[in-house]
Amino acid sequence: MSKSILLAVSGSISVYKAADLTNRLTKLGYDVHVLMTKAATDFITPLTLQVLSKNTVHLDVMSEEDPKSVNHIELAKKADLFILAPASANTLAKLAHGLADNMVTATALALPAETPKLIAAAMNTKMYENPLTQRNLSILKEVGYEEIEPRSSLLACGDLGRGALAELDTIIEHIEKCL
Repeated sequence: MSKSILLAVSGSISVYKAADLTNRLTKLGYDVHVLMTKAATDFITPLTLQVLSKNTVHLDVMSEEDPKSVNHIELAKKADLFILAPASANTLAKLAHGLADNMVTATALALPAETPKLIAAAMNTKMYENPLTQRNLSILKEVGYEEIEPRSSLLACGDLGRGALAELDTIIEHIEKCL
């Protein structure tokens, strides 16, 4: 039986790389289930990730297709690994402070303590280096999340600095190490 990965995608220009990540993980034999924030859907359509993962993309924490189960709870129970990639500053802040107002954050809060949890941040350098973002990352590390650090690059906004999503090979390496 293949390992189940919850790939949580939040709003960042790097969302387009989630399609390649989904495709590569699926080809490696993983059962990829994608969760998206509303902001992520502004950058890429859920259909793209559904076709690549061969699974339904989960968007709305209040959408319950099966009345016999609670979707975000069931997804969390079945996950062998959770990864938030790209992780926006907004979603990091919500997770660090226990907010559960969307499919990504509600599912993350429902994860069993022993489930490996990865974060691959992607945002503007100033946002990433902001003391509040760094504090949120520290909080998440304290509760069991592992950060896959962003790389330095010319960012979509034109700034040069740290904040670009880690290379997909690096992300996959972290996933495989955890599994």
